[in-house]
Amino acid sequence: MSLNDVYADAKERMDKSFDHLQQELAKIRTGRATPALLDTVRVDYYGTPTPLNQVASVTAPEARLLVVQPWEKRLIPDIEKAIQTADLGLNPSNDGNVVRVPIPELSNERRQDLVKLVKKNCEDARIATRNIRRDANDVIKKMEKNHEISEDNSHDGHDKVQEITNNHIKKIDELLSRKETEILGD
Repeated sequence: MSLNDVYADAKERMDKSFDHLQQELAKIRTGRATPALLDTVRVDYYGTPTPLNQVASVTAPEARLLVVQPWEKRLIPDIEKAIQTADLGLNPSNDGNVVRVPIPELSNERRQDLVKLVKKNCEDARIATRNIRRDANDVIKKMEKNHEISEDNSHDGHDKVQEITNNHIKKIDELLSRKETEILGD
């Protein structure tokens, strides 16, 4: 294993952690309609729990409305039930052709709770990133101890891992800032 392998592994793992954070934050409702709000909804499709986006198209024609257009009209009651039971605080209705999901206005208290949740998720991502940094530094220390790399290369390796870590922490902080503005600025 070379130092470049260590860097690549650390960066890849940090990227996965960041991608996971983005997915988690996309599920947090900001008061604005986004199809990602319904990503966790599963519809009973011929006895199999199936993601909603595999049995219908989900669009946001207005800032406070989602429209779910099922591929098969017989699924409308199942989709409506699945959205209600998904515990998203949404109340769907249908007109026989599509399911409309109005997005209610958020109270200030609820906004503050959402910001706390976002901050917790971001802190968890920072911790995961630091753990990955620690793992990479441990590998570099072992390589130095086994005389696979020199002491200078070891110091350079630690610096490079720290640089990768700082870049990911910065991305997490930027994402936090954007999401916080999105939640509070509605």
